Amino acid sequence: MTTSPLQKPLRALHQGLRDGSLSAVDLTESAIQAYRTRGQQDHAYKTWNGDAAMAFAQATDALLKQGGDAGRLMGMPVSIKDIYAVPGLPTYAGSSRRLPPEWETPGPVVSTLLNQLPVVMGKTHTVEFAFGGLGTNAHHGAPRNPWDPVAHRTPGGSSSGAGVSLASGTTALAFGTDTAGSVRVPASMTGVAGLKTSVGRWSTAQIVPLSTTLDTPGLLARRVDDLAFAFDALDPGLNPGGSAVPATPNLADLTFGVPETFFWDDCSPGIAEAVSDAIKQLEAAGARVITLELPNTDDAFTLFQQGGVAAAELAAFLHTSLPEAIEALDPNVAARIAAADGMPGWEYVRRRQVIDALSRTAGEQLRHVDAILTPTVAITPPTLESLEPEGAYPKANMKALRNTVMANFMGLCALTLPIGKDAANMPVGLQVMAAPWQDARLLAIGKAIEKRLGNGLDILGQVPPTA
Repeated sequence: MTTSPLQKPLRALHQGLRDGSLSAVDLTESAIQAYRTRGQQDHAYKTWNGDAAMAFAQATDALLKQGGDAGRLMGMPVSIKDIYAVPGLPTYAGSSRRLPPEWETPGPVVSTLLNQLPVVMGKTHTVEFAFGGLGTNAHHGAPRNPWDPVAHRTPGGSSSGAGVSLASGTTALAFGTDTAGSVRVPASMTGVAGLKTSVGRWSTAQIVPLSTTLDTPGLLARRVDDLAFAFDALDPGLNPGGSAVPATPNLADLTFGVPETFFWDDCSPGIAEAVSDAIKQLEAAGARVITLELPNTDDAFTLFQQGGVAAAELAAFLHTSLPEAIEALDPNVAARIAAADGMPGWEYVRRRQVIDALSRTAGEQLRHVDAILTPTVAITPPTLESLEPEGAYPKANMKALRNTVMANFMGLCALTLPIGKDAANMPVGLQVMAAPWQDARLLAIGKAIEKRLGNGLDILGQVPPTA
């Protein structure tokens, strides 16, 4: 079987586009072929842009042949979560109705991306208004996790189509968002790498909001080095003065904190074992591993179970900006919006204060280590059938987000990378968390870990054939 050029590192694609060994048309044809053979079944895209993407790729190749260079991501296929405003493509944000035209005017993230002339393959599915960690959607259906060719397992959410678009071979880079784990959960469940940026580092303007307090743009790619390459392409324009990803450090120069409690509780078979084995490999390679607990994790999770601040902030957005969308909400989203409607103002302020306090104490704890290591997601991706009984969805949703939400509530930047499979033969992710605004340093640390453990394609192989 011919290997898709989209499986090559982004650095290799960048070089190939400039030395003529690859073309934007080559990459786009590979993405379109993958969409035809398995992408439609895997259901990653709300809006597929294949025909327009090919025309754009042809024009991009002509510019490249003339010596034009718009930036690192020029000519590369990308997918964009359907809560980003993108010119010429409708925005639904996972809802049943197309949002007003102002949600098709790009904000800083998309503008910075489009200025580099990538090939936009389409907009990927999201949980309605990004409010869910499993990837289900009552209006449009759930993308299929491609690692199980038989059962329809969840792909992780809320960036549900983003990881699938990579695993299915229809893009080289995917854009998602992360409020409680919405980049890292789908990345972990679909066997790719994902980056949650620090709050405030990249603008959230013209990204349909879930939580004005916690929302962060993020990236998904096949390997951490791809995330670093894309981050270097985007960060200077979005964070003036932002530092480039530094040189990859030696593991022997790094100290990792590993909590003994909370993150490891009640993991599905094989998950804790795979992550523990990965950490032992890092230690054997020279890394210093110490026990270090993140403070107040139980209190933070209790706050999350109560709805945190996201439910109230999404309710405020819907009531003021899209009131007509409320009556048609996915039941799993509507229940949490309804609960937030009764929250008094003092309780919302109290929750904000708790999150601020969590951020302060976590930041102090991170001074002792370079990063914290944990399992990314504690559960194997559940089947859609298993979520049907009363109460099954909220229980699984909370469990899927339990480990990732700590980085959001504590103001950290974080990434996940695939490190093996669980007992159900589904991907397992290692979560790496660092202090706020240490995104570039975090990516360098992630590269050092990946260099030792291997990238996802080496560890997991290709997704199995479709059923």
